[in-house]
Amino acid sequence: MIYRHFNAPSRGFTRFSHDIIRHPRLSSDAVRLLTWQLSLPQGARESLSRTAERARIGACAFGRAKRQLKEEGFVHERRVQVDGGRWVTQQLVSGSPLTPDQAAKLLAREPVASSQVAPSPRKPAAGPPTTPSTDGHPKKDPEEDTSHLPSKGDETAEESPRLEDARALVGALPLLSPALRHIPSGMRSELARLAARWLDAGHTSGDVHAHVLRGLPGAGTSVHRPGGLVRYLLRDVPPRSLPSVPGIRLSPRLEGARECAGDHTQTTLFRPVGDETHCAACV
Repeated sequence: MIYRHFNAPSRGFTRFSHDIIRHPRLSSDAVRLLTWQLSLPQGARESLSRTAERARIGACAFGRAKRQLKEEGFVHERRVQVDGGRWVTQQLVSGSPLTPDQAAKLLAREPVASSQVAPSPRKPAAGPPTTPSTDGHPKKDPEEDTSHLPSKGDETAEESPRLEDARALVGALPLLSPALRHIPSGMRSELARLAARWLDAGHTSGDVHAHVLRGLPGAGTSVHRPGGLVRYLLRDVPPRSLPSVPGIRLSPRLEGARECAGDHTQTTLFRPVGDETHCAACV
């Protein structure tokens, strides 16, 4: 058996309909949010989100409670434009369900305060006006703030006799893995200079390709910047004495191949007879 003891308060109370407290489709958070709003003083402009914050209702619970109140007609919102081209949101909370037409008529009676703020007085800058400098060089050494500085070996990579082989090596990267298919064409010269350092150190094309494959993420992981990943993997050249992974070698049909410098939709390799840089289709 249950017994109830109730004394009507003499002050600080609000009259609510039992239909609100016993509503079959309103959660406890929705009922608390609605009754809190209805208990505010006349003329209060506290928003629903502020009430939820004071009532310790979390963000997700507040979203569900507000959606329930709107579906049942206890809360209505509309966006109106005020002076200055700004938009404000009007919220109407009712102790009984209202239709959209009824809510629109009630909101139309309420004045909309302009949210336009008058500009604050400008404070003059201290000191006389100065003209910014447009010549000269910064005194600070830019090496401290510059990222991706070329290593010491990159400075002589252009002189490498294996640079053409390095270009072919880089051109074959998209054939190794789908993750490397979208290397930007503008990065291939930089990657070729990095790969040339590996070839100059005695590594083979298969060694370089094996090293790149080892550095790729696991299956199912997308590579958003394949060019940057390859640049990172080729930046440091390990000693030639390190063993390479067996079974991962450049296909014999790609050995000595070179990437065509012509305009192709995809990377096109050809085997040059001499020093030509374009395939037969481009000649």
